[in-house]
Amino acid sequence: MQRTEKKIVSNILKGSLGNLIEWFDWYVYASFSIYFAPSFFPSHDKTAALLSTAGVFAIGFLMRPLGSLVLGKYADQHGRRAALTLSVLIMAAGSLVIAVTPSYHVIGIAAPIILVLARLFQGLSLGGEYGTSATYLSEMASRGHRGFYASFQYVTLISGQLIALGVQIILQSILSEEMLTDWGWRIPFVIGSLGAIVVLFLRLSMEESDQFKAQKKNNNGSLRLLLKYPKSVMTVVGLTLGGTIAFYTYTTYLQKFMINSVGLPTQEVTLINFAALFIFMILQPIAGALSDKIGRKPLLFWFGIMGTIFTIPIFLTLQQVKTGMGAFLLMLAGLIIVTGYTSINAIVKAEMFPTEIRALGVGLPYGLTVAIFGGTVEYVALYLKKINHENLFFVYVTVVVFISLLVYWRMTDTKHTSKLDH
Repeated sequence: MQRTEKKIVSNILKGSLGNLIEWFDWYVYASFSIYFAPSFFPSHDKTAALLSTAGVFAIGFLMRPLGSLVLGKYADQHGRRAALTLSVLIMAAGSLVIAVTPSYHVIGIAAPIILVLARLFQGLSLGGEYGTSATYLSEMASRGHRGFYASFQYVTLISGQLIALGVQIILQSILSEEMLTDWGWRIPFVIGSLGAIVVLFLRLSMEESDQFKAQKKNNNGSLRLLLKYPKSVMTVVGLTLGGTIAFYTYTTYLQKFMINSVGLPTQEVTLINFAALFIFMILQPIAGALSDKIGRKPLLFWFGIMGTIFTIPIFLTLQQVKTGMGAFLLMLAGLIIVTGYTSINAIVKAEMFPTEIRALGVGLPYGLTVAIFGGTVEYVALYLKKINHENLFFVYVTVVVFISLLVYWRMTDTKHTSKLDH
């Protein structure tokens, strides 16, 4: 039965809000790591403490391929709605554990161990969320508007980060630095856990996609079936490589770069990030709708070409900038470039795979690539800074974006070959 546009919007909104709370929980860790690092990794060296929390951030990413495998297979076999509901519950549990874990000074080495375990579960959740969410939004979208609707995966992803930053701004204004470091950082993790209760009821009321309901449930979501699409799998890896490194460079790492390398005050950096990310969020559906008109490849070319040319100049200039406005404009320039990837990467991947393997096909190669490259962005950057070769990181980002550009050049435009039409 053909759904009305109102019904489509309702289902996409419910799915997207769940995505928002997942990413809020995930980004709270990155946003507040500057405050809770001493609680889990006591150190007199600020960079060393941040390096430790960045290492745990990377460890969380290592679970994402497993989450993509387990929950992606579950989504292809039992439905998108069931998998999305399960993923948000796992994420909430991880946030609650972090919120109530005593500090290193109270329970010793057990504190960082519990932190690592909680991040492993959150990584499992997020790995399953990406592929299933991208699949659900793409399948629920009306034909001719898929780029627009699928772009809301990154709208809610960025919204999660914005809300995390918004909570940070509020807490910074009402709590002292000492209070935030002592106990205030626990508040956003509690907020994330409570938000999951609302999301649970929303996701339970979502409709299942027609594509999933219509498929024959034979061998769905199996690795053997996925291996019948090696070209699509490798294209997802190449598509993701430069995009995920550039995205995490300009979002999670740049905040620490402005504080640790540029020397801007923490509160000013938080405001800069909030303003730039808000504009970045607004750009996603605009670019997604544009791809429905002109195709997906022109936007990927924009990201690949501009990212290759301007990454090094943006960061070298940022090292010399000492004003908040200058830092804001440079960050925004980087995010405008990355929009060519973020706005359409979900729909491009979903259009490559048939229904019976779509959630696993979108999620697993993406999860593997993000685990190896996206999750290590902060660690690589901070390590190179520690050994006084920070500029090599800018070269690294440029090279991987160029590699992805070569992939974009060789791939077909999925708007015209979409398996969502089959």
